[in-house]
Amino acid sequence: MASQSQGIQQLLQAEKRAAEKVAEARKRKNRRLKQAKEEAQEEIEQYRLQREKEFKAKEAAALGSHGSCTTEVEKETQVKMSTIQGNFQKNREEVLNNLLMFVCDIKPEIHVNYRING
Repeated sequence: MASQSQGIQQLLQAEKRAAEKVAEARKRKNRRLKQAKEEAQEEIEQYRLQREKEFKAKEAAALGSHGSCTTEVEKETQVKMSTIQGNFQKNREEVLNNLLMFVCDIKPEIHVNYRING
């Protein structure tokens, strides 16, 4: 019986050592997974910062060109407005005189469609 109980003791000890090895392997695996996750997060953050920097550069370039377009359009508008104002001042008197002449100079005539019944 002693040999049987000694064999059982050896089996229990072997099982205990195997369980400890499995537990240690699980701990190592979890540590490696955690480390890999942290490294991936760092890499993702670096990539995000790089892409954000590129986006800001493109956005600044696009807005810069948009700003110059706006300025150019405003200048063109001012030139056109000054031209229109100049033409208005130049032609104002002539247009008013013509308008008054047509309104005040009445020439009574019989309309062509009017029939004289006789």
